[in-house]
Amino acid sequence: MMMKALRDHEDDDDGDEEDEVFAAAVAGSTAAVAAAASGPAAVPGRSTPRPASLAFSRVGFEPQAGPGAAVRVPESPPGSPGRDGEKEPLLAASSAGDLRGRDGQLCPTSPYHHHYLHQHHHHRRDSPSSPHTAAAPDSLNAFPRDQQFSEVVCSVERAMEAGVEPQRISQGSSGSYFVRDLSGKSVGVFKPKSEEPYGQLNPKWTKWLQKLCCPCCFGRDCLVLNQGYLSEAGASLVDSTLGLNIVPKTKVVWLASEAFHYGAIDRAKSRGKKLALERVPEIGRRFHRIGLPPKVGSLQLFVEGYKDAEDWLRRFEVEPLPENTNKQLQLEFEKLVCLDYIIRNTDRGNDNWLIKYEPRKETDKDKEQAIRGDLCLVPVCAATQEAVEREPAVRIAAIDNGLAFPFKHPDSWRAYPFYWAWLPQAKVPFSQDTCDLVLPKISDMNFVQDLVEDLYELFKEDKGFDRTIFEKQMSVMRGQILNLTQALRDGRSPLQLVGMPCVLIERSAGSAGGGTGGSRIRTLSDAFTQTFNSRKPFFSSW
Repeated sequence: MMMKALRDHEDDDDGDEEDEVFAAAVAGSTAAVAAAASGPAAVPGRSTPRPASLAFSRVGFEPQAGPGAAVRVPESPPGSPGRDGEKEPLLAASSAGDLRGRDGQLCPTSPYHHHYLHQHHHHRRDSPSSPHTAAAPDSLNAFPRDQQFSEVVCSVERAMEAGVEPQRISQGSSGSYFVRDLSGKSVGVFKPKSEEPYGQLNPKWTKWLQKLCCPCCFGRDCLVLNQGYLSEAGASLVDSTLGLNIVPKTKVVWLASEAFHYGAIDRAKSRGKKLALERVPEIGRRFHRIGLPPKVGSLQLFVEGYKDAEDWLRRFEVEPLPENTNKQLQLEFEKLVCLDYIIRNTDRGNDNWLIKYEPRKETDKDKEQAIRGDLCLVPVCAATQEAVEREPAVRIAAIDNGLAFPFKHPDSWRAYPFYWAWLPQAKVPFSQDTCDLVLPKISDMNFVQDLVEDLYELFKEDKGFDRTIFEKQMSVMRGQILNLTQALRDGRSPLQLVGMPCVLIERSAGSAGGGTGGSRIRTLSDAFTQTFNSRKPFFSSW
């Protein structure tokens, strides 16, 4: 019975053969292991499975860089059954060099050190004749266009191999972790897909209790469940595309650690395979993976020196900022407004965006130059005066973007408002600096469609991706961009912006390019339909 459950849990094509090897290894019988490794006997009416060596053959392909410099791997054909996303490689490396750190050594947890990957052949949903129809990924995490992020991921993998495990974050309603480097320093926040608020492996019991006691209030009916990690990465993509630079860099990665929350079967199989490798190394090396299966999720780089915005805003009310610093805070705040409004963030309170306040500092060199100027009875130069009177600096970091990109405007019970709309900064009209930064981009139809297609390349990697739902998400985003464009042109304030009617901009079915994933060339036949969302939620301020 136990072995049947283990065989059913395996998701690769030759999982039955691997489970027989695994069971024999656990039993400790070398003869049984050798017999199981030789393959099952031929049974009338049943085709003999292909040799295990074929499952590890690599097929060359040219990876193509996806959004955020991630390398895409082709998807499975339409109608394929849903499978555990944690065991399917999402990213592929173009070469082994993509996994090398500063010292030129491969990351110890890379597939070049462990049998980490399942080799599958896929066909793309949208293009069966694509040159990427067959692929054998060599790496789970490869970012050839972002060497700095690759080095951070590599340092995290090295640390976990050395026993420096991630630390679970106690706050929040999902399983999220501080990942660390070899020195124990936190370098990022990892949020696995399977441990999201409504994921099957969520270690927090609050959402389970909510689902059990209040099923009618379970989840947010305007969001796609268990896609928070894509929302985190998508917010970072929108931020970098618009040049706002307020979202810490976030990408989709695969990580495996004992500190993560796994099911009992996964942990039992991991222990059994390690035992098989120790007792019969010749057989253990034939496993596709040694250890726990990697989890897919979002990795956001850690930012230092930031605190909750609510704490700083309360202090700024008592201790007003200098004029120039206050202008800097207003500009950063307007960037946050633009980001949240475009992605329609449904969870932006004053406790999930951060502020970094750097007070005025005077260096010893500045003081020495100032004193020397006074002694010589010579007026202090402009540069020295500026250094001595350097004003405080303020920066904003927009974190917790996992509840964004709805496929409809909230129209049921809750409105999920933007809580920054009640701040004094929201009553000030958008500055000219914000208009010059954002307006030329979002008013360009080509720019908006390029952004939509970049998001499509990111979102379609999820196993539960639905093209129709994604187009609805983009219809909401286009409507938000239209309202923001009009508000910037009319000189409105963020408070006036959130009061504008909700709009949906839907692409017509017969437009050129075939919707997302089609040609990037825009023609006059690209038709869109504008509709207003007249339905209002029951609670307008909650």
